[in-house]
Amino acid sequence: MAKVRIKQVKSAIKRPKDQKATLVALGIKRMNRPVEKEATSQILGMIHKVKHLLQVEEVK
Repeated sequence: MAKVRIKQVKSAIKRPKDQKATLVALGIKRMNRPVEKEATSQILGMIHKVKHLLQVEEVK
């Protein structure tokens, strides 16, 4: 399965609770700290929900 590298590039301040919870569920703890995850349908759905806060790239 493919992997994706996720990095938060915009702040979660003044965002709804569900978006903040999604960032926590993705394992993002700080801005500009990349996290690698398997590209499952659940992870891709969470990324889609907060895509305006993230930078996503595929890991080879």
